[in-house]
Formats: sequence, structure tokens, C-alpha cells
Amino acid sequence: MRDCRVLRVFTRGEEGGNHLGVVTDVGGLDGQAMQQIAARLGFSETVFVDRAGEVPAARIFTPAAEIPFAGHPLVGAAWVLATLQDGRRLTCGIGEILFRVEGDRSWIEVAASSEVEVAPPEAGAKAGLPTAERAWIVRLPLAYLVREVGAAGAVEAARPDFGHLAREPWEGTLLFRRDAGQVRARFFAPALGVDEDPATGSAAVALASALAVSGESEGRLVIDQGDEVNAPSRIRLSWGGGRVWVGGTVRADEVRRLSRGCDRPGGGSGLDEHPAP
Repeated sequence: MRDCRVLRVFTRGEEGGNHLGVVTDVGGLDGQAMQQIAARLGFSETVFVDRAGEVPAARIFTPAAEIPFAGHPLVGAAWVLATLQDGRRLTCGIGEILFRVEGDRSWIEVAASSEVEVAPPEAGAKAGLPTAERAWIVRLPLAYLVREVGAAGAVEAARPDFGHLAREPWEGTLLFRRDAGQVRARFFAPALGVDEDPATGSAAVALASALAVSGESEGRLVIDQGDEVNAPSRIRLSWGGGRVWVGGTVRADEVRRLSRGCDRPGGGSGLDEHPAP
């Protein structure tokens, strides 16, 4: 048996947050087994951290695919590594990530995306998204459509066509409305097996990158997300000098046991239905 720590990342106080599975014992697991575990757990992401090297290496899986970068898995993995007194760096599919942990808050630092292009405001409209004032395509390296709306209540009222969104030439869609330093956001990624994500750190990086190339060279925002999926979440975002910081509070919920049977190809889900004592 091996342990899977179940966290909630980017909580709003004690409530909500985005569930995450963190596995730090990865001996004998290949990519296929990791994908099976992630699919069975059903969280928007599960992260597997190999601590054998000088710098821990993270692999991130949605229920449907491995992805090179995601915010809440890395924020959560950083929090776990800090509890294990395991440095201030880790690597993922986009390279080295710096992190810091202060009590129940965890932060990652990454480079802002240099691949940002202005998109037509009508991009995504055929999927039932509300009228946008501005839009961008940001690559992290997965492509995200970032859409800013101006109408009050438009973010909350959106009813996207997930089937249509899954066929668009981008992997995720961030819909947001801004009021000074406060942002109301929703994120959709049906192509990755996540119709609506409760809290999306990578989308926060995309938003900072888009605003930076649009004239806001530095800034700070608080992003509320997840109310529509009964997981109220809060992401703290700041950027400047080509760098982006994403962080929030982390809560540890439980430890689940994974069967060693998942070490073998075709060995099943690898998940024991019972939490560890």
C-alpha cells in the first residue's frame, strides 16, 4: 500500500477549495498507472512527486490526461514538501518552480507567459459564453482562452456548452469579471476531463500574463472561484518583472491508501476505498 494525501487547495477560510491527491511514494508507478489512479480519484488533478533526485519532480494528471503545468497541484505539492522539509524547489513539465510555505499558505513562483495574443471578443461565444469586452489566448504551454466580461452577474449566469468547448482549439477557458482588485472567475476544461474547475492556479497565471502584455506591468488580485460547483475558493495573485506568484490556503482532509497492484500494467485502479487509519 502507498499513501495518497487528499488536500483542499485555495480554500476560502475553512470552506471549499479544490480537492487534490498528492502521492509522494511513486516507486513502481508508470504513467499509465498514474493516469488510472487520477481517473479513479476523480479530482480535477492528482500530482505524483518523485523525491529521489536533488530536486523533487512532479507529474500532474487530470482524470483524462497528463498535463505539463497546473497551479493547484503545485501549490499543494509545495505544501506537502514543506511538511517533509524538502527544499524550496520542484520541477514539472515546464521546468523548475520556486515555492514558499508560510503556515497554512503556500505560494509558487513562475515566469509569466510570453505567448499571449489578443483574441476577438466573440471567441467562445458559440459555446454559450456571455459577451466579452476583451479576450486573449495564453499558452502555458496549454492554450487557454481568457475572456473578460463587464456585465454584473454575467460570470455567475454563464451556462456553457461543454461539448462545444471541448472541440475548440484551446484546452481551457477562463471567464472573469473584475472590480478593482477583486475578480470573480470560472474555468472550464472539458477537453481535459474537467467541465468546471473549482480553483485554477494556471488560469490565474494566464490572467496575469494577459494583463501584463495589455499594459499592467505589475499588479495584485484576489480571485474568487468555485461557488457554482459548491467549492468556494480564493486564489491570491500578484505579478511584476516578468514573474507571477500564485498562492492560497491549504487544508489536509485525509490520507487514502493506494494498492500496490497498480504497479503492474492492467493492475486495476490502484485505489483502496478505505481511508488510512
